Amino acid sequence: MNVRSSSRALAAATAALLALGGVAACTNQGGGGTDPDGVDVVVAFYPLQFLVERVGGDAVRATNLARPGAEPHDLELKPRQVGQLVDAKLIVYLAGFQPAVDDAVAQNGGDRAFDVATVQPLLAATAGGHQHEGEAGHESETGGKDPHVWLDPTRLATIGDRLAEQLGRVAPDRAAEFTARAAALRDELTKLDADYAQGLRTCQRREIVTSHTAFGYLAARYQLEQVGISGLSPDGEPSPQRLAEVSREARDHQATTIFFETLVSPKVAETVAREVGAQTAVLDPIEGAPADGDYLSAMRTNLQTLRTALDCS
Repeated sequence: MNVRSSSRALAAATAALLALGGVAACTNQGGGGTDPDGVDVVVAFYPLQFLVERVGGDAVRATNLARPGAEPHDLELKPRQVGQLVDAKLIVYLAGFQPAVDDAVAQNGGDRAFDVATVQPLLAATAGGHQHEGEAGHESETGGKDPHVWLDPTRLATIGDRLAEQLGRVAPDRAAEFTARAAALRDELTKLDADYAQGLRTCQRREIVTSHTAFGYLAARYQLEQVGISGLSPDGEPSPQRLAEVSREARDHQATTIFFETLVSPKVAETVAREVGAQTAVLDPIEGAPADGDYLSAMRTNLQTLRTALDCS
């Protein structure tokens, strides 16, 4: 993505919308049957949508900027989406994950923007695994930090608590509801965390070979070791040297499964799998909405996939 070109296009789209004197203000109106007192919240990608809908309940209307089934990292905003962002009472995003959203928030967000990356310090991009050279992409955009914070359920629960506070400021008459829903979600995420800890406690192997280095939080939380073929950018092309290095590490650790994800091509994972005589399986970073179920069910599917691949008793 050409971030500079994206910024110029975004600025032009914003100026056009504002010059029309209220076109953007009509974006979320006239929806037939919607609650006029509801909180319009724009979210940058799926895990934040899940969080907003669970904590906000029927008091919010969540608009996801990322298109279903598309890789959210390289989102390009259309003028209509800029209008939605201008109108929103709250914008929930993760700085560094989507440059176009960062630009839009900088130009239009003001005090309506909630950056979930500020709730707790982000982990280093190398957390939970090996450090390797030659990786570009989101390591540089996030200052060497891993943005995939939602893959640690305990961190997501804390973000949910802070989100309830943000929503409570926007709709103070419903603040108690937001707090109660965040507490209920925390209970579910605490149970999920306990199931992961128990399910991965006794495994024959603890190394996970992944096509996309998105699982640092999960690996760090549950004492796994991530061996990433590519860096944090899922469409990054690994060098032949990196492919050889990963193949060697996979053999050394007797890996039987090479993981790929749902929104990008499995070709790189399949190449390594053929090289070492392993099979492939999907490990979902949950950057987009699951085909079935929600964040919680996708995380439980990931747990079962890991237990099978790592021979956990």
